[in-house]
Amino acid sequence: MSCGTLSLPSMMPASDLGHAPNPVPPAARPSLLRRRAASFGHALRGVWAALRSELHLQFHAAATVLVVGAGYYFKLSGLECALVALAVAGVWSAELFNTAIETLTNLVSPGYHPLAGKAKDVAAGAVLLAALGALVVGGLVFGPKVWALVGL
Repeated sequence: MSCGTLSLPSMMPASDLGHAPNPVPPAARPSLLRRRAASFGHALRGVWAALRSELHLQFHAAATVLVVGAGYYFKLSGLECALVALAVAGVWSAELFNTAIETLTNLVSPGYHPLAGKAKDVAAGAVLLAALGALVVGGLVFGPKVWALVGL
């Protein structure tokens, strides 16, 4: 099939698309469950490595502990818990992507380059927006509860 000057392959087996066959015979490969468990292990190792090396992520971890504690204290509803959990997950995800982008940028551009700086700034901007969004969610969820507690 052709799309302009771009040629697209038809429905061909993966082996015909230039992919090398898996050199490990099926019987010697780990089971699907073991591969999934290994994937989770790699992901958790990545989170832990970032948590050990990134000061901002350590700050987010402390904030997460405080927010979870406040959620238990104020007995948040299911919807409020979901909103807070999504906000926390958004900040953590943005911070982890930022760390990955910074690490790769440092690898491929150890010296100063304007595009490397731009990539880092954009990634940091994503973290900032996620954190501001989480702050808004926290204010909307916890604000009325805190005001009621202090009598305002």
